[in-house]
Amino acid sequence: MSLFDHLEELRQRIFYSLIAAVIGIIGCFVFVKPIVQLLEVPAQGVKFLQLAPGEYFFVSIKVAGYSGLLVASPFILYQIIQFVLPGLTRRERRFIGPIVLGSSVLFAAGLAFAYVALIPAALNFFITYGEDVVEQLWSIDRYFEFVLLLLFSTGLAFQIPVIQLLLGLIGIVSSAQMLSGWRYVILGAAILGAVLTPSTDPLTQSLLGGAVVGLYFGGIGCVKLLGR
Repeated sequence: MSLFDHLEELRQRIFYSLIAAVIGIIGCFVFVKPIVQLLEVPAQGVKFLQLAPGEYFFVSIKVAGYSGLLVASPFILYQIIQFVLPGLTRRERRFIGPIVLGSSVLFAAGLAFAYVALIPAALNFFITYGEDVVEQLWSIDRYFEFVLLLLFSTGLAFQIPVIQLLLGLIGIVSSAQMLSGWRYVILGAAILGAVLTPSTDPLTQSLLGGAVVGLYFGGIGCVKLLGR
């Protein structure tokens, strides 16, 4: 294919991906109320307030946007793979399936970990800290900004083993080199936990930092099993 043919194919792949994203967002907006109720579950005993006209409407759009992109991500990922697949060698094509599957599973695990562990821990800290002083009436917009950011930042943080596998397969870093830098990894995990968690409580930051360290050492084991 010529350069212009490649650009035309790229344009079509992007166009199809945008259509899938729009359909996913519209579909999630139609069913946004159950999604909102599901995301409110970790905040037991809290009343949510609409502090400005249309605040819940814009929250619904935000939730539908994140959820729609999540729903459309398999199709978007398929379009990306189809575009890059002809340029890969036969050996590289063998690894693309497991890497994509592992990345998807880890991202879903990150969402589940944030929903089950991180969000309840952070909310419980804030609720118990001020329960004798203030009544728990929260802005719905600020709450969902907190929850959505924590969910997707944790999902991205769980991609660390995939990055390690790619670096190991390419031959940039070996498992021994990864293991030798464990001190820097622990320091980096602490910084990452502080940066990615929108809350400031030490429990949430420690949970995310501990998960990152565990994933990093798990990634070292996978690279070691591949003989890298």
